[in-house]
Amino acid sequence: MTLTGGCHCGAVRYAIEGTAQHVALCHCQDCRRSAGAPMVSWAAFAEAALTVTEGEVATHNSSGSAMRSFCSRCGTGLFYRNAEFLPGIVDVQSVTLDDPDALPPQVHIQVAESLGWMKGQDHLPRFERYPQGG
Repeated sequence: MTLTGGCHCGAVRYAIEGTAQHVALCHCQDCRRSAGAPMVSWAAFAEAALTVTEGEVATHNSSGSAMRSFCSRCGTGLFYRNAEFLPGIVDVQSVTLDDPDALPPQVHIQVAESLGWMKGQDHLPRFERYPQGG
């Protein structure tokens, strides 16, 4: 299977071959701060499966051996590598896929660092679109 994706502005495009080893929602502080979100969805692939087909990514050492790659134009987070703890693996932010529904999450990880207010969020009201009025 070949999956394609890219950043928000379209400057970076990528293709990934094969099957994801797993797809996880990560709640760690490093991921939250990097994405500005309460959790990040990652799909793990063999590093050789990833090809950047358009543009170039910038890479930042976010903590120790953790390397985060992103679009230098729009800032979209794309890839995570950690040669020390995940040798030969690249995690792809699965919501940057052209079809993010192709890889639904299978597990929550790093929940010890999850934000307290994430528990029980299913009870909040839901709106199909931004609610009108006050």
